[in-house]
Amino acid sequence: MSSPPDIGPHIEAVTAVLTGRGLVVGEGGAPNPIPAKGMYVALYFDPGQVGSESLADRRTNLALGFQATCVGPTAVKCLWVAQQLRVALFGPLTVAGRATWRPEELGGPPVQRDDDVSPPVYYLPVQYRLQSAS
Repeated sequence: MSSPPDIGPHIEAVTAVLTGRGLVVGEGGAPNPIPAKGMYVALYFDPGQVGSESLADRRTNLALGFQATCVGPTAVKCLWVAQQLRVALFGPLTVAGRATWRPEELGGPPVQRDDDVSPPVYYLPVQYRLQSAS
């Protein structure tokens, strides 16, 4: 019996491709410290779902959902962060020992303004799904 796929390397792959694109990333919230320009991506991952690769019930496939919340000081800068995110996640990610599909963009709501912080910021949560197999 094999062990279930590890989500850790998948999270590291997402973070690496975003930072490689020059984005500042926080996992589970805003990065600390928040960058001077006020532009960043906050990543939130779910625990993933493990599935069977065949009728033999080898459970080695993984579907991992995550939300990338793009933040900026203006709506336009927030959308710029979202575009950089899209470009970074356009191709397949590299996860050692796994074959990955290109991350699937599932969308999200329009840009919103958060007046509960000072100064106010704009944010845009975008949902993604990452799938991999052994």
